[in-house]
Amino acid sequence: MQGAGMTSVSRRLLGRLRDVMAGSGSAQDRLDKVVKLIAADMVAEVCSCYIMRAGEVLELFSTEGLKKESVHQTRLRVGEGLVGDIAAHARPLALADAQAHPNFVFRPETGEEIFHSLMGVPIIRGSRVVGVVVVQNRTMRHYTDEEIETLETVAMVLAELVVSGELVNRAELVPVDGNALLPLRMEGVKLNGGVGVGVAVLHRPRITIQRLVAEDPDAELERLKKALTGIKLALEELFSRPEMRDGEHRDVLETYRMFAEDKGWLNRISEAIRTGLTAEAAVQKVHDDTRARMSQITDPYLRERMHDFEDLANRLLQHLAGGDGDQRPGAADLPEGAILIGRNLGPMELFDYDPKRLRGLVLEEGSATSHVAIVARALDIPVVGRVKDVLDKIEPLDQVICDGDNGQVFIRPPDDIRETYIDAIGQRQLRQAVYARLRELPAITRQGVRIGIHMNAGLLLDLQHLHDSGADGIGLYRTELPFMARSSLPDVAAQTLLYKKILDQAEGKPVVFRTLDVGGDKVLPYWNPYEEDNPALGWRSIRITLDRPAVMRSQLRALLRAAQGRELSVMFPMIAEVSEFVQAKRILDKELEHERLAGSPLPTKVLVGTMLEVPALALQLDALLPMVDFVSIGSNDLTQFLFAVDRGNPRIAERYDPLAPAMIRFMRYVAVKCNQYRVSLSVCGEMAGRPLEAMALIGAGIRNLSLSAPSIGPVKTMIRSLEIGALEAYLNTLLKSPDHSLRNKLKTFALDHGVVL
Repeated sequence: MQGAGMTSVSRRLLGRLRDVMAGSGSAQDRLDKVVKLIAADMVAEVCSCYIMRAGEVLELFSTEGLKKESVHQTRLRVGEGLVGDIAAHARPLALADAQAHPNFVFRPETGEEIFHSLMGVPIIRGSRVVGVVVVQNRTMRHYTDEEIETLETVAMVLAELVVSGELVNRAELVPVDGNALLPLRMEGVKLNGGVGVGVAVLHRPRITIQRLVAEDPDAELERLKKALTGIKLALEELFSRPEMRDGEHRDVLETYRMFAEDKGWLNRISEAIRTGLTAEAAVQKVHDDTRARMSQITDPYLRERMHDFEDLANRLLQHLAGGDGDQRPGAADLPEGAILIGRNLGPMELFDYDPKRLRGLVLEEGSATSHVAIVARALDIPVVGRVKDVLDKIEPLDQVICDGDNGQVFIRPPDDIRETYIDAIGQRQLRQAVYARLRELPAITRQGVRIGIHMNAGLLLDLQHLHDSGADGIGLYRTELPFMARSSLPDVAAQTLLYKKILDQAEGKPVVFRTLDVGGDKVLPYWNPYEEDNPALGWRSIRITLDRPAVMRSQLRALLRAAQGRELSVMFPMIAEVSEFVQAKRILDKELEHERLAGSPLPTKVLVGTMLEVPALALQLDALLPMVDFVSIGSNDLTQFLFAVDRGNPRIAERYDPLAPAMIRFMRYVAVKCNQYRVSLSVCGEMAGRPLEAMALIGAGIRNLSLSAPSIGPVKTMIRSLEIGALEAYLNTLLKSPDHSLRNKLKTFALDHGVVL
């Protein structure tokens, strides 16, 4: 059933469902009729409806095809089995051989052992999963995208019945996650990837002030002076550690030290002491005033800096209370495998805990540009931020899973989920050992086609992975991340030093530097951003640096000086029309001439390229390609712009698949054009780092990929198992497909041709 035929089925089924929903009988009777109708119309031997109960438990409420006695008896936790997996990820699942899936759980009371294929979709109301509806068949049936969409539409109708309160009390549909006896899954935002399993350690640094009024202001000022000296000594000790010698995390703490020496902040505390407050009370008063004032500020960067002041205030209070600034709960006798839970942390607070014992960090607030997130990335600690009210839902030493890869936190997880994650971590380590053995092997397909494998980087710390991973070079160095770690614009000398270190550590491997790409969700303190209805389409990236050319000139000058005697590759981001590239290239040429006239040593060669993220640029390739040395497709923004989808909106972020025919055709078109002009082409977005998507890119003609270091092993494994001729021939047959996505067909191709994904 395809296209218009499937649409008519959907309309007919919805019409019948509407009649049943409006009919007489109890809610249970109507639900029983609904699942029977769905099974008949979708030609399925089974249709079952599971409804969420208290404690995130899915209960079988109705079925057509399974044993009736299992109704109201069969229960699955969220994340348990295929039904639980659908609920956990709020995404459809369609499997021709469901029993072969690693998450399949056999429940003998249902009699489902005779059914092989399964398709299920979540029942969602108000962004919350309230149930799951599935259909099953005895044969290994390959469900189509249209059938999945039909079942999703049906699930919307079912949601009305579920939330009506007739089947389950409405109170049960609200998570009873305050009960410490129940498991709980909480959603957040990925701030740093990775997975950690451990026990909760609560970061509650606030100190109760016992004495507010001072007897001797001079004595209180002396106490304040000693406390500040203690903080400075602790910072000096921290800077002396080997892991702090280089990198943007050191810049973060340099900024922190600047805050600690902020004269305005310290003068306000001193003035408060002179009014008669104790040092502790004065610190607290100034902190509360600062927090109240900064809470009115909408600038996200400045709001994040509030956490630095908060860290300083808490640390000062601890020193004044007689401690050494290391008196937080959990800082001493930290359990092995700790998951640190807090509202937010300043950058120095994380160093209060032994990083070798930390398995993860969970925050109620935080952002990817917060200083603590930058430090956590340097320490390779998984971080999930914006987990609302997590401190109210958790007790010390609760079992916790911090899933930084998916932005999820499991509190008091059931044994099966915990064991699944522990197994996944073990399997990940085994796979990494296998991938490590591929490090020196080239990324060559079975037919001998060489694929360039490059690494994405953004911090000096990332350079250690360049040689460990066996990457050919750095295909994208995001220069904006070091800018975010500072409180002011780094000058030419500071930038030169950083870029020189990068090139030195690359040891001759090529590095492509992308010029400053800020704006949108990446805010710097040097500009005062104004409110924009759609920042992703606003004043950002190349638009900022062309409007403020002094910033671009200083960066390009630093790059030229850092690359003296070596090859330099510069890439301009978010070029929407050729004239923007011409302007940027003209600035680079002027800086090159400036250095030449000054008698400075020059790079041996300067290669200039552009990111292709804005679809309009693809329509100007005949004008662009004669001017550039290379092009790099940024698939993240390209997907956003091509499909008019906001990646930050969870309701639609996953709606459009990068493996849609339109996307692959776009890639093929650009690859053909670049080949025609003999211009090197790469892809450096998330598509390049996922084996299935990378396979599709290679089939579309892409021969260079730039990806994160952890993705290199899996993608190289895929490449070495790939027969490129068969892939290209098969992909040619799919490019005119009206399908929503080519994902399932490409998975089938990989399975049939022994491609390792």
